[in-house]
Amino acid sequence: MNTKETNKSMQNNSSALVLHSGGQDSTTCLFWALRQFKEVRTLCITYGQRHSLEVEVARKIATGAGVPFQLLNAGVISHLAENALTCPKMIMDEDKPADSYPNTFVPGRNLLFLTFAAVIARSYGIRHLVMGVSQADYSGYPDCRDTFIHSANVTLNLAMDEQFVIHTPLMWLTKAETWALADELGVFDIVRNETLTCYNGILADGCGNCPSCKLRKAGLDEYLAAKQRRQKTEQG
Repeated sequence: MNTKETNKSMQNNSSALVLHSGGQDSTTCLFWALRQFKEVRTLCITYGQRHSLEVEVARKIATGAGVPFQLLNAGVISHLAENALTCPKMIMDEDKPADSYPNTFVPGRNLLFLTFAAVIARSYGIRHLVMGVSQADYSGYPDCRDTFIHSANVTLNLAMDEQFVIHTPLMWLTKAETWALADELGVFDIVRNETLTCYNGILADGCGNCPSCKLRKAGLDEYLAAKQRRQKTEQG
């Protein structure tokens, strides 16, 4: 869907449901949605992941933003296939394997998340779904790709005879650009200090060692360095 069609669609339906985990990306998307839509709801999904703190983080952020928070238990996902996010005994891949995706990939997760979100959104008369996936700067997960999102969008519309629109504001943004967007939205401090991205369940800057923390820190360092250079140039 092109930009003109998307903007027209937003005007026709001013409500959105944001898939919100309490992490950097989904929190940035939440505040992006608050700029785009008159009414916003959040959906947080538990699926047997290593830590449950992110649920409370997501709830706190949603409450602070003044939007409804809904929690859905989809623990069955953790029983479908072994992966490092739902199997505490499995050692996480620190880097993406050369010939495959990392073992933190949860097969089917985003497809199921979008299905659950669409069903719930439909019950509220909501047709806009917002998700924080990115193909530009990601861990190699196949269900973060733009082609998957478009395919899922078509499938959901056919399955429910609706006209859902899946928005992915971060799809073509690097991690540094995601930090820039949070700053532009006026929520840089919230995203940096109150979100939970760490696979080991440590708030804010996290453990510093897991793949998610490394990606987050690299983007933050790049953004802050660029911002500092820009400020020096402006000063003179």
